[in-house]
Amino acid sequence: MKLLVCDPTDPQAIAAMRRAGIEVDVREDITPEELEQIVADYDALVVRSRTKVRAPLIDKATRLKLIIRGGVGLDNIDVAYAESKGIEVRNTPGASSNSAAELTIGYLFALARRIPQAAASMKEGRWEKKAFSKGVELAGKTLGVIGLGRIGSLVAQKARALGMNVLFYRRTPVEVDYATQVSLDELLARSDFISLHLPHTPETHHLVDAQAIAKMKDGVYIINCGRGGTVDEQALYEAVVSGKVAGAALDVFEDEKEEQGRRFRDLPQVICSPHIGAGTVEALERVGAEVAQIAIEMVGRLHA
Repeated sequence: MKLLVCDPTDPQAIAAMRRAGIEVDVREDITPEELEQIVADYDALVVRSRTKVRAPLIDKATRLKLIIRGGVGLDNIDVAYAESKGIEVRNTPGASSNSAAELTIGYLFALARRIPQAAASMKEGRWEKKAFSKGVELAGKTLGVIGLGRIGSLVAQKARALGMNVLFYRRTPVEVDYATQVSLDELLARSDFISLHLPHTPETHHLVDAQAIAKMKDGVYIINCGRGGTVDEQALYEAVVSGKVAGAALDVFEDEKEEQGRRFRDLPQVICSPHIGAGTVEALERVGAEVAQIAIEMVGRLHA
């Protein structure tokens, strides 16, 4: 089997696949144009969030049998179209969940105590003790988690351990002992902090829009370490400017190719990072191990 690695993948995983007899080519900075030219030569692709596998590319992938998404979300892959062509699509949903959850918790602290802003002030030679001595404690506050999948569940459990009251919204009912399920409107109205952990689909597009923000408490904080597009960024920008939203933390954006969250750069109340939720050494190793396992299993089926 011939496999192309299109995005950064743990070297140990690449070595493991090669030991299993897979011919692995590594092109971690391959462009969409270059990928279109060579995809017909491969039986399998390994991608992360950077590489998009859409219908036009799939049509050119005449040998392709397997797409492995190193990570959770599959919104960069036309899954149904790929499967209609007989291509199996797999992901590694559990491997990076804890890393994304820990980033979310870090953002909770950063917003509550304005840590990035205080650090930047010190770097600029200022001693603004009074300005940064008006933070809030997380204990006793209410966190609303929108989407209680793997990552949302971990965030809820960690927040509960910090002494927060945790509410969650999801479409299907589920009982957990660390959070209370409520309607979306109730979550919006009661939460001091709101964290999104949703896939980006037509149903979740701009789920948090101007109308949703209007239902929130004055001075609410919003975190999105899930998927870009679930928050209406223009509505969020306007809510921060007006003071309705006290602060926001964003690791994902609607347009990560061009706009990249630039609209928020002039707002000191908003802190951003370049989609690093899964960006830990441990997550990279776990993702790589699962990617290698999936690819090796495919080889075994092909030779069975």
